[in-house]
Amino acid sequence: MSQSYTRLPSRNLDRTAGLARPACVLPDRVTLDNPALDVMTDFRRLTAFIATPADTIQQAEERMRRRKVRLLFVMDAQDRVAGLVTRTDLHSEKPLLVVQSRGIRRDEVLVADIMTPVERLEAIDYDDIAHARVGHVLETLKARGRQHALVIEQTEGRQMVRGLLSLSQLCKQLGIVVQTTEVANTFTEIEQHLAHA
Repeated sequence: MSQSYTRLPSRNLDRTAGLARPACVLPDRVTLDNPALDVMTDFRRLTAFIATPADTIQQAEERMRRRKVRLLFVMDAQDRVAGLVTRTDLHSEKPLLVVQSRGIRRDEVLVADIMTPVERLEAIDYDDIAHARVGHVLETLKARGRQHALVIEQTEGRQMVRGLLSLSQLCKQLGIVVQTTEVANTFTEIEQHLAHA
C-alpha cells in the first residue's frame, strides 16, 4: 500500500537570514575552581579548522587569520591527524631554517616542513577533564610549558581529538591580560595576577 505525500510549504529567504553553525559557548569569566569543561573548546560543538601537509605556510596563515584562530589541525589524506601548526610556528625560526637548508623561497615552505608531527603531540583524556577544575588545566599547561593541550576520547575503537585547551582562551576567561607569547613569562604573569586578585 503506497502512502501519498504532500508538498511541504516554502517561502522566500529574507535579507536578514543567517546560517546556523555549531557553537561552543564558553562562560565569559571563570575561576580556578570552575569545571575544566568551562575552558575546553569542544569539537562536538565547534568545527576544528584544518590544513593539509601540502598547504603552504602562507595558506595556513591566511586560514588562521580568516578564522581568527592560532592553531590548525593538519590532516592527512586518510583523514587522520598528521600534526598541528600554530601561529607561533609560522612566525618562529622554523620557516627560515627550511629556506636556508633547502635553498627555497619562503613562499615554498609547506605546513609539513614546520608542523609538530602527531608522534610529538601529547593529549589528556576527556574523562580526566570532565572531572577536573580550571586550576588543574592551568597547572597542566604550566608543567608542560605549553600554549595548548589536546583532549582525546575513544570513539568506536578509535582515538579521536575531542577538544582543545588553550592558554590564551583560559587567560581571557580568567580575566587576565597576557602581554607576551613566551610561555614561561605568561605563567609568571598569571601567578602574579592571581596572587593579587
